[in-house]
Amino acid sequence: MHNIRLLLAAVLSAAAFSAQAGLGLATLPGVQGDNPVTVFYPTLQADRPVQRGPFTLAAAEDAPPERGNGRLVVISHGSGGNAWVHTDLARTLVEAGFVVAVPLHRGDNALDPREPGPESWKRRPAEASRAIDAVVQAPRFAGLVDAGRVGVYGMSAGGLTALTFAGGRWSPSQFVRHCEAHIGDDFPFCVGLLTALKGNALDEVKKKAALLVIRRRFDDPAWIAHHDARVQAVVSGVPAAAVFDPASLATPRVPLALVTARQDKWLAPALHSDVILKACAPRCALLADLPTGGHGALLSPPPPPERLGEIAADLLGDPPGFDRAQLPAVDRAIAAFFTRHLLP
Repeated sequence: MHNIRLLLAAVLSAAAFSAQAGLGLATLPGVQGDNPVTVFYPTLQADRPVQRGPFTLAAAEDAPPERGNGRLVVISHGSGGNAWVHTDLARTLVEAGFVVAVPLHRGDNALDPREPGPESWKRRPAEASRAIDAVVQAPRFAGLVDAGRVGVYGMSAGGLTALTFAGGRWSPSQFVRHCEAHIGDDFPFCVGLLTALKGNALDEVKKKAALLVIRRRFDDPAWIAHHDARVQAVVSGVPAAAVFDPASLATPRVPLALVTARQDKWLAPALHSDVILKACAPRCALLADLPTGGHGALLSPPPPPERLGEIAADLLGDPPGFDRAQLPAVDRAIAAFFTRHLLP
């Protein structure tokens, strides 16, 4: 009962704070040569329009931070992504009192998309851990976060990052085995944005060529894992999950929840998130399921279609009938999950 009262007090305090707070926005230098880390945080300063590439955001840039609930959440963006497509979730988390850190993953971001896939997947968890270090070491955030109780949220390739923090292990050779078995029905996962199947005679050539490259590049059987005791709760959205040993997530190391989208054409749930949910049930939760959502449903604001290539626009675009008005409820559910498991 005492813990319930403390949690309720924390939630009410965060709600009262959010009524008058702005969305603080800062950029911190990366640790050990990493790319910069974007930080969203509570502040009493009012929001103003801030331009980041094609996105016009409402935020208080470099405003003085205020203490929220004392907890940090790291967001791992998807392949070719950035912090800005997770601004709406970051705002909801900040309104709940969290500081939010978004590392820009090397070689797999909107500014530098040259190395997506397994090589990036290996680096991402350590980059996320060093993003925690970047916030903790920044003088402006001194005393504002408890680095011993951190949450991790990730989407797509970032969902793979998140599952790694939950105790999952994966291997490049598992990627090869999966693509050998599913090159036709999971082609976007195996090949990314290089090319797409068109339902014509060239499809077989594309599949054979893709497998030839995949077998040569990713034959390492070593299991990849990452442990950071500071991470105490994980949410994985539409994850790239087919490379995992499902047994490694049968008993997650920390509270784990997933968000799925049933119309996902890039990472089909049946081959990715559903496999993990089956393995970890009942020790994990399905936090939200979007029956008409596509792979890009959790990007909010979404990237402008004209900034995407044809393949990316097809894979990330909203399917007919998908209503983005449901996304704030998903963001609130994610914030509530972290509140429940990281506080008091």
